[in-house]
Amino acid sequence: MRRIATALVLIPTVLYVIFLGPGWLLATVVCLLAVACFHEYAGIAAAQGMEFPKWAGQAMGLVFLLTPQPDWRLLVSFAFLAMAVAMRVPDLTRAMPSASAMMLGLLYVYGAWRCAFLLRELSPWWLFFATGLNWVGDTAALYSGKAFGKRKLAPVISPKKTWEGAAGSLVFSMIFGAVLLCRALPDVAIGHAVALSAATNIAGQVGDLAESAMKRGAGVKDSGNLLPGHGGWLDRLDSTLFTLPVVAFYLGWVGWR
Repeated sequence: MRRIATALVLIPTVLYVIFLGPGWLLATVVCLLAVACFHEYAGIAAAQGMEFPKWAGQAMGLVFLLTPQPDWRLLVSFAFLAMAVAMRVPDLTRAMPSASAMMLGLLYVYGAWRCAFLLRELSPWWLFFATGLNWVGDTAALYSGKAFGKRKLAPVISPKKTWEGAAGSLVFSMIFGAVLLCRALPDVAIGHAVALSAATNIAGQVGDLAESAMKRGAGVKDSGNLLPGHGGWLDRLDSTLFTLPVVAFYLGWVGWR
């Protein structure tokens, strides 16, 4: 019940921010979500012995997120800073894992959320597509898995997930994505709509498994407890962190930006 209540609050809020909210509101929400996700990611890393100063990672992440036109030189500078900060780790055998975990989190969380700005700039429908596809896919996977699930998809990482659930997620996401794009963005050819929907759904499922693998390695059930019935923000948005870049990369690859 708490899970449904949380969703009933979050979904209208997300829709308002995507379609009706001013740019400053989107930027504020994205920054808050990125900070929350990175905070929980840092906790998972610390549980695996890769603790790093959260303030340093958050500061670099926000700079990367809000810099108008970042390029590779900024990321190289962040790598240097992460290594410099890691030298303060009392146990120097953990210095390299600490710096590596910080840089991974910066790209994983803040790099993904930066793509939200690009998609909203192109069209609010692209941002809705990249996020909404996850809602459809998660729901389809749940019910398909319950109805038909027999073969485990990743028993070590996530024992409840099945190949049948994953297939149901893919099929319904492709239908939803194709219909949405062809109606909301009629310039998108049906072939591109289907291919992008499939790629986005697969990316989202991989993102979900990737976060589950990190939690499994850290020995934690949820990344946090801020969302009743959903765990933490990273638990709720792990798929989105993979789908946002995939949609942005695809649009760049086909020359739509």
